[in-house]
Amino acid sequence: MKKRKFLKNWPLHIMLLPAVILLFIYNYIPLMGNIMAFEKFNPNKGLFGSKWVGLDNFKYVLLMPDFFQVLWNTFYIASMKVIASIVVPVLVALLLNEVRNVKYKRVVQTIVYFPHFLSWVILSGIMIDVLSPSTGIIGDLFALFGAKAPFFLGDPKLFPYTLVITESWKEFGFGTIVYLAALTGIDPTLYEASMIDGANRWKQVLHITIPGILPIVFLMAVLSMGNILNAGFDQVFNLYSPQVYKTGDILDTLVYRIGMIDAQYGVATAVGLFKSVVSFTMLTISYILAYKYTDYRVF
Repeated sequence: MKKRKFLKNWPLHIMLLPAVILLFIYNYIPLMGNIMAFEKFNPNKGLFGSKWVGLDNFKYVLLMPDFFQVLWNTFYIASMKVIASIVVPVLVALLLNEVRNVKYKRVVQTIVYFPHFLSWVILSGIMIDVLSPSTGIIGDLFALFGAKAPFFLGDPKLFPYTLVITESWKEFGFGTIVYLAALTGIDPTLYEASMIDGANRWKQVLHITIPGILPIVFLMAVLSMGNILNAGFDQVFNLYSPQVYKTGDILDTLVYRIGMIDAQYGVATAVGLFKSVVSFTMLTISYILAYKYTDYRVF
């Protein structure tokens, strides 16, 4: 039976083969590089010729004076981003769902969706100009009211929240699509029945719309657990500076500085492996919860 099914679907397997080969070459073979986490890696001696040091790199990382602060920064920023990535798109989707002018609705969707396609290399330049307290638009607005603009990208207290707000602005349009799709799955007869019972728009949203998309909201929240240590390297790297390291430095930027600037490849790999293990654990837990409570499965 299995052989017959395979023969029936062999064109699909052949079509999938190039993607599997590329995945193996670029995603699985590089995993061998994790050996560097247990070595004092020397580029001249190579991966299998470097001195084996066991867990010394991990001990070195744990004894770094700023490691736990960086770990907290990563968790704190990533957690706020996860919450914002759910709350903001849901609110926008609920608002757009109430718009009756189809053309206006499509224009708004396109506008809020557009920043998703821009990289942080481009957006960081825009944000640096806009948020500049002396020459930016924000600085000019504060000056109109005779106030001094805060330095959003230079104040350690404000920097994490600046990251969360700018990330939400960039990505909420993409997240909105998921919840708008979920809204289309709600039975329209429920709204008709509620109108007969005298429910206004607010009560319809409260008792029909929100409960209707709650399973999708819960699913997205659970699946986001896997990103609990992904605070966004490209965004942070392009926006941060040494003056905000205390609250803005994350594991990915720490790995970059240790590995690419200080050339401590073994230590950098140890930090990256630590993050990968935690992320894998959280991702596994998230899929178990998603399967248990929302019947979501990958296969």
